Amino acid sequence: MGSRLLWPAGSEAMPIAEYFSRDYASARQRFQAAAGRAGGALTSYVLPGHAGPAGEALAIDVARLGNAAGAQSALLVISGTHGIEGFAGSGCQVGLLEDRLHEALTGSTCLLLLHALNPYGFAWLRRVNEDGVDLNRNFLDFSQPLPSSKAYEGVHDWLVPADWNGEARRAADAALLGFAQSHGMPALQGAISGGQYTRAGGLFYGGTQASWSARTLARVLTEVLPATVRRLGVLDLHTGLGPPAYGEPILDCSRPADRERALRWYGADVKDLSAGESVSARLVGTMARGVERVRPELELTFIGLEFGTRPMMEVLTALRADHWLHAQSGASASVRAQIQQQMREAFYSESAAWQAGVYGRTADLALRALRGLG
Repeated sequence: MGSRLLWPAGSEAMPIAEYFSRDYASARQRFQAAAGRAGGALTSYVLPGHAGPAGEALAIDVARLGNAAGAQSALLVISGTHGIEGFAGSGCQVGLLEDRLHEALTGSTCLLLLHALNPYGFAWLRRVNEDGVDLNRNFLDFSQPLPSSKAYEGVHDWLVPADWNGEARRAADAALLGFAQSHGMPALQGAISGGQYTRAGGLFYGGTQASWSARTLARVLTEVLPATVRRLGVLDLHTGLGPPAYGEPILDCSRPADRERALRWYGADVKDLSAGESVSARLVGTMARGVERVRPELELTFIGLEFGTRPMMEVLTALRADHWLHAQSGASASVRAQIQQQMREAFYSESAAWQAGVYGRTADLALRALRGLG
C-alpha cells in the first residue's frame, strides 16, 4: 500500500497508520475532518440519553459524496455495527476519504460512509449497544414470533459463568470443550453466535424491539440515500473472525441473482452466509433484511467484510469476559481494565501491517463495488 492511485498529483499521502484512532472521540473527529476536506455532506444523529467515557456525545455520522440529485446507484460503507469493531472500520473510512475514493464515482453514483452505527459500543469498548443488543441480530419484524433460542439456552450458563477466575469458570470451559469435541466446532459456533432472544445479558442477543441504531439506519436509507437510487452496494466492516487482516467478503442475500452479481463484482472469494460457506455461522435478524424492508425496490448487493484478528477461541473468551463483567458490579478497576484490553486486542490490532492489510482490502473491494455499480 505504498502507492495512492487516486491521490492528486503533487500531494503527499498520509501514512495509513494515521487513518486509525485510539478512541471513539478521536475517531469521530478524524472522520468528520476527513469528510469536510473531501467536500462531503455530513449528517449526524445523536444517541439520546447516553454519553462517552469523557462525557462526549455519541452519534452516527454519515458523509455523502457524489451525485445526490438523480443518482441511480450508491455504495454504502458502514463501520462500528459491532461497536468496538469500529476502530478498524473507522480507519478504513477515513482512508477512503483521504485517498479520495469519491473521484472514482460516475455521474450517476453516490458514496455514503456511515460512521459508528453503534457509537455506544465503540466508545465503551463493547461489541453490543447501549441495551446489550447485537445489532446484526436485531433486524427482525418484531410483530412476529421471535426465532428459537433453544440452541443458545443449552450453552448460556457455560458462556457467562458465576465467576471468572474460579471453579465455575473452569467447569464452564471444560463443558464448552466437551460440547465442541462431541458435536464439532461449527455446531458450537452456531449455537453461540447464530442469534438469541431470551438472555438480555448473554452473547449475541438480538433484543425484543428495534434498536435506536436500527431505526436510525432506516432514517439514513430514506433521508440521506437519494430516493432515485435503484442499485445499492453495501460493505459492512467487521473484525474478529478468519485469518488476520484477510477480509472475507460474506454475502448476505435473498435471491440467486444477488449471488451471481456479487461473484461478478468481487470474484470467487465471496462466501454465501446462507449456504454455510463463511467463517461466520448462519445468522438471523441481519442488517441486510432490514435494508430490504426499508427500501424493497433496491437491487441490493450486501457484503459483510470480515477481518481476522486472533484465534476464534481467544475472541470468544474476550466476549465471555466482557459479558461476565457487565453481569455483576463487583469487579475491581484492574479486572475491568484487563478485560477491556482483551476486547481491544480481540477486535483490533495496533500492528501497522495489519492496518495496512485491512485498509488495502477495503479500498480494493470498494473500488470493485463502484465499478459494478457504475
